[in-house]
Amino acid sequence: MKIKTISGAERFSLKRSIDAGTDEQRKTVRSIIEDVKANGDQAVRSYTARFDGIEIDSPLVTKEEIEKAYTSLDSQLLQVMRQAIENIREYHERQLQSSWFYHRKDGTMLGQKVTALDSAGVYVPGGTAAYPSSVLMNVIPALTAGVERIVLVTPPGKDGQLSPGVLVAAAELGIKDIYKMGGAQAIAALAYGTETIEPVDKITGPGNIYVALAKREVFGDVDIDMIAGPSEIVVLADETAIPREIAADLLSQAEHDKLSSSVFVTDSMTLAEAVSAEVNEQLKTLPRREIAEAAVNDYGCIYVAETMDEAIDTVNTLAPEHLEIITQSPEALLGRIKHAGAIFLGRYSPEPVGDYFAGPNHVLPTNGTARFSSPLNVTDFQKRSSIISYSQSAFEEHAESIAAFARLEGLEAHARSIESRERRNSK
Repeated sequence: MKIKTISGAERFSLKRSIDAGTDEQRKTVRSIIEDVKANGDQAVRSYTARFDGIEIDSPLVTKEEIEKAYTSLDSQLLQVMRQAIENIREYHERQLQSSWFYHRKDGTMLGQKVTALDSAGVYVPGGTAAYPSSVLMNVIPALTAGVERIVLVTPPGKDGQLSPGVLVAAAELGIKDIYKMGGAQAIAALAYGTETIEPVDKITGPGNIYVALAKREVFGDVDIDMIAGPSEIVVLADETAIPREIAADLLSQAEHDKLSSSVFVTDSMTLAEAVSAEVNEQLKTLPRREIAEAAVNDYGCIYVAETMDEAIDTVNTLAPEHLEIITQSPEALLGRIKHAGAIFLGRYSPEPVGDYFAGPNHVLPTNGTARFSSPLNVTDFQKRSSIISYSQSAFEEHAESIAAFARLEGLEAHARSIESRERRNSK
């Protein structure tokens, strides 16, 4: 990995100009969405045949397919999945918010009513890859929030089948509406509905550039979680860290995608050089070497700061999706970290612990958006309504002020709405 020393004029960024797509990609996505809106299931079947290479008459997964998935999944893996489900559920239950109200002495009652969304659609990547963890991380917060209808879509393989792990994960959570469809056509089906699928209120889950562009196009008609970019990790470490472990953690994200970003920040040049050598050595035996090597070369870097304070400033500027702190006292630095999607403290908390098992959500803000956004959570599947109830005495006390404010903005009808209720005008 390339090593850079930090200068005062340095500007750091993990941003990659990939989210907008090309003009041709955006045109294709808009065309697909309009086709699905107009032709429903027929359009979805056509795109499934065209892009996934499989003819599917009925995309709904059957009970028999679920049963087959259970028989083909290793029993030990099923137990691991069930433990992960419990960990993720326990964590997200602590995020649950309730309605609240308070009363003033003048008889005014104010509050906030918290209500779950009616429905949500979850997109799970499929085809050549299988991501049961995506099922758990997207579905469990929706269930915890109280969403009554959850629809899961995922592209089929060339044999027309879905990953047993994905099917079992969905079944373990009680999801019955599982459809074999992917790409922009699946996002359109969730957003606008077809003869088979009723539209949903929110769409979550990762996907390729066409899925990301489709989510951006339908946003406003439905809600979405985020436009997620390629994975990224920043490791912050001092001289007490072990180079072999840091290199392995950097490569754990680099193997995701050629656009993934793996960055190491330290105040030790000796450690930086050792980690760089370890990355090169570990790449030699990595099964996904071509992908990881491209990511490391194009979007990887080691930054060496003069002080740990300067290193922390660099991390906050990067605002990474994943941040590992591997220092002598990582907890002591936590309060100084302002921007990161997920923070992993100490050498025994590597990023994959959070990906699969610990409990916090692995759907995280990327491309520097951790500056202003948060991981997917239960509140993303809830909405809040303001509650306002004035007593007669409270209303009459403030009516003149409210009417005056309305006239300040030139809204006479607003003022008259207030004055029509004043006692002198009441019959």
